[in-house]
Amino acid sequence: MKKLLIALLIPFCGYTATAQTKKKPVIRKTSKAVVKTEGPKTSLDSASYAFGMSMASSLKNDGVKGLNYDLLVRGLKDAFGGQPTLLTQEGAQKAIGNLFKTLSQAKFAVNINEGKTFLENNKKNPAVKTTASGLQYTVINAGSGPKPAATDTVLVNYSGKLLSGKQFDSSYDRNEPLSIELNHVIPGWTEGVQLMSPGAKYKFFIPYNLAYGERGAGQDIPPFSTLVFEIDLLKINGK
Repeated sequence: MKKLLIALLIPFCGYTATAQTKKKPVIRKTSKAVVKTEGPKTSLDSASYAFGMSMASSLKNDGVKGLNYDLLVRGLKDAFGGQPTLLTQEGAQKAIGNLFKTLSQAKFAVNINEGKTFLENNKKNPAVKTTASGLQYTVINAGSGPKPAATDTVLVNYSGKLLSGKQFDSSYDRNEPLSIELNHVIPGWTEGVQLMSPGAKYKFFIPYNLAYGERGAGQDIPPFSTLVFEIDLLKINGK
């Protein structure tokens, strides 16, 4: 019986030895193909890349942090290829304007909120009058006589300040009254001075949308600034 068991085990022992000494297949790792973008080869290639650089640099300076590049390329191809575009020219200008308006509002949110809060509190003053457009004013001197039309030229003395109290302009300081057509000034002035008679002096609180709006004016008047003007109407010169 013992010999029989030994005889039966011999084939299995041989199989086990063979299995243990059999070499495992070598698995070779394949490296992923690296796709390299070819650099410019012609002057047109160089200029094309340069256009992209210039566009991106300009947009970044204006606050744009990224674009939908697939649609950017499609817009370029459609316009160059004379294909029907996804937007009309008017729609394209509106889309660009809306983007920059959103970016500007975020950048100057402090100015917007400061002006809004000031005007909301200011209109609670019984001496302050508010027009339908949002223009606010107080009457320092009433004056007398006719009121100018928007098409009239008027002679005025004035001073202009930011809400911080910083003065950015004054004809009083220059000792030089200003003669100006009312339809050639900011909307707050056009509307406000028409409320006045010669000899009147008003103080105006002008929301940014009736002043220099989203762009401001030079370095002295930031975008979205609510402005305070004192204006003396000296004379109506007529049309």
